[in-house]
Amino acid sequence: MRRLLPLAALALASCGLHPLYGGGSSGTVATTLRSVKVAPIEGQVGWLVHNKLTDRLGEGAATAPRYRLDVTLDDNITGFGIRGDRAVTRERRTLRARYQLVDLATGGVVLDATAGSDAGIDVVSSEYATVAAEQTAAENLADVVADQIVARLGIYATRTAPTP
Repeated sequence: MRRLLPLAALALASCGLHPLYGGGSSGTVATTLRSVKVAPIEGQVGWLVHNKLTDRLGEGAATAPRYRLDVTLDDNITGFGIRGDRAVTRERRTLRARYQLVDLATGGVVLDATAGSDAGIDVVSSEYATVAAEQTAAENLADVVADQIVARLGIYATRTAPTP
């Protein structure tokens, strides 16, 4: 087993993998992410996603943003577990985001992509509990979607970084 470790390390090094956030807070990805301004997003879930994105991007650290992130959300709750009395017993909340990264210098869209996730919700006899579960699902989905967007922006930053 010990003989395989150096071989595994050599194989991993030769595959070209490198850390996304190499260089820490002064690296290419971190500085690019800080230069993104998130445009307002409609609705309550939009407010959640906007706040989560600004937290993750570190918006405000750059004096003049280089990019603007435009996000459009599609938030949908669908009932699909139906009892004999036609009452819904299960719901699926789906959150999809289409986002565009706009270069403010040229006005051109440099990245156009989507992100999304869904969550299952049990519908119980208490309306309050069901509404609370729907709200919790919205908060969790906003986290997942924001993480997906930031990861994709990080990949964009590494691919467009000038080579030294």
